Amino acid sequence: MCGICGLVWLLDPPEHDTAEECVAAMVAALEHRGPDDSGMLRCGSAVLGATRLAIRSVHDGKQPITDPETGITVVCNGEIDNHHELRAWLARRGRVVKQAVDIAVIPGLYLELGEAFVERLVGVFAIAVWDPRHSRLSLARDRAGERSLFFVVEKGNVTFASEISALASGGKLRLTLCPSALHEYLRIGVFLPPMSPFVEVQKVLPAELVLIDAGGIRRQRYWHWNLCGTPKQEPLLEAFDEVFREAVRRQSDVDVNFGVFLSGGVDSSLVAAVTRSVRPRHRLKAYTIRFREESFDEGNFAESVANYLGIEITTVEIRPEVFPGEIARIVRLVGEPLADQSWIPTALLARRAAQEAKLALVGEGADELFGGYPTYLGAKPGEYYARLPRWTRAAIKCLVEALPVSDKKVTISFLMKRFVQGSELDGVSRHQLWTSVIPPALLQRLGIEQVKPPLPEHRDCALLDAVQEIDLETLLAEGLLTEKDRGSMSSALELRSPYLDKGVMEFAATLPVKERISGLTTKVFLKRYAMRYLPGSIVNRKKRGLSVPFGTWLRGPLYEYAFTRLRSPLLAEAGVKPNVVLDLLNEHMKRVADHSRSLWTLIVLSEWMDWVEEHPKQTAERVGC
Repeated sequence: MCGICGLVWLLDPPEHDTAEECVAAMVAALEHRGPDDSGMLRCGSAVLGATRLAIRSVHDGKQPITDPETGITVVCNGEIDNHHELRAWLARRGRVVKQAVDIAVIPGLYLELGEAFVERLVGVFAIAVWDPRHSRLSLARDRAGERSLFFVVEKGNVTFASEISALASGGKLRLTLCPSALHEYLRIGVFLPPMSPFVEVQKVLPAELVLIDAGGIRRQRYWHWNLCGTPKQEPLLEAFDEVFREAVRRQSDVDVNFGVFLSGGVDSSLVAAVTRSVRPRHRLKAYTIRFREESFDEGNFAESVANYLGIEITTVEIRPEVFPGEIARIVRLVGEPLADQSWIPTALLARRAAQEAKLALVGEGADELFGGYPTYLGAKPGEYYARLPRWTRAAIKCLVEALPVSDKKVTISFLMKRFVQGSELDGVSRHQLWTSVIPPALLQRLGIEQVKPPLPEHRDCALLDAVQEIDLETLLAEGLLTEKDRGSMSSALELRSPYLDKGVMEFAATLPVKERISGLTTKVFLKRYAMRYLPGSIVNRKKRGLSVPFGTWLRGPLYEYAFTRLRSPLLAEAGVKPNVVLDLLNEHMKRVADHSRSLWTLIVLSEWMDWVEEHPKQTAERVGC
């Protein structure tokens, strides 16, 4: 894995030294993503740079990569899993790829297929291709959005980088805070592309190709997980076994030591079991998180899975006192806020794993693809509930809201309180309300203008299909996968998820609703498949997911830190009423309500605003978008 960046001028060229200094500053800012090597190359009116974390062909992967005849220059953050097939295909067409590294196939593929080159790639990637023949820059992001890419177009210049912090590193760009994007962050905890925290910074969408030249910007999707439009069929275990094993085989076909992140749930356990089967000679090692708070701790479950598979396991205990320093470090490292509380545990687990490995396989994506979230169980009952008489719903809501606050992990009271919200909304909007980090009532108290969430293109499909599509392209791509990428790459550890292989995603799109959700059972087909590799006690264990006991910590060891962060006057610049923020903290302390998710979202925003304030002349003006 790598960090990539570059500067392209489409009109008047900057001074030679200025361009290279800018790219050199970005390369330096991305060093944590690729400590093994770095490189810069000037090609006509472009300077491209990259840092490298060597995963495949560790001694033969220097970037940027250039085609000597045409000057086509490529930088890539990622891996091309089908590079062997592509290499053979190019050879048959007379293009012999001399470098052994996987990404070396990209220039030849671009020369053969032009814009369609990205459609043939299987893997995770954020790619920039500079074509000096047409003075055109192509930016592309993988299908699931596992790798991010940001860019700024200003005065005929294009600047791009893997992280916002790199874009801001040179101090040459004027970046303006975008209130509407910040308000969206407060609603769902992420930034939905093409928006970013700054007006000028755009983000490439998952499965998108962005073409930039003197004529302007052209954006096009080259792939879509079309769950709504894919014909459904009865799934065959043998067929899926072949697809999933191939995904694991490809992603573990590396030249460095690798392990697995293991929680003890079915998703990561299945990845570990299939990896053990596909790579029986590899000394596989698992890494897991532990908490002292019993209801949040899954260490015993992970250890039982590791023992069953004969895998060595290393545990990392997460303590509250590390949070202040870690969130400050990571926010400044990457330059964007993210409201997922598991960001810090991921970073700490990655730091430990990086002592012994460069890559770890994870279970992300299984819930979105195969129907694993509790909110999916509520989709159909939610429609029935919405049809009840208004007085009945009001009475039920009153009873549910009176349930006491609990510090335990994902309690029935928490789920029920979310369920009764938004009964007057349509099914998709209700789901988006359930998955928000700060609900509308609190946003209104905070003084935040309501942002209408985007609706899916296909409104005539099954509700479960619609909400899974939304979750895959928003909360997974810009939330969970961003959290995993930024957290792990802060310690130069690459994470890969076999569930997000192209073949696995396309297989999942063919599953009928009953193979995803049946009664109170989630991930019906995936659990049936998992029985091939794991005992029923593991497969059928109640879903828990990674959560942090932040609610308890806010009332104890993290209260002073939270109070300091939440009283920051900088929050007002994001449109938040400072006095209301402290009211929420006070209500949480008194157990009037559980505001832990909302408070964490505001704490991270406060920390990020500090980073912005540290670069007042370089990074941001206080102007709206």
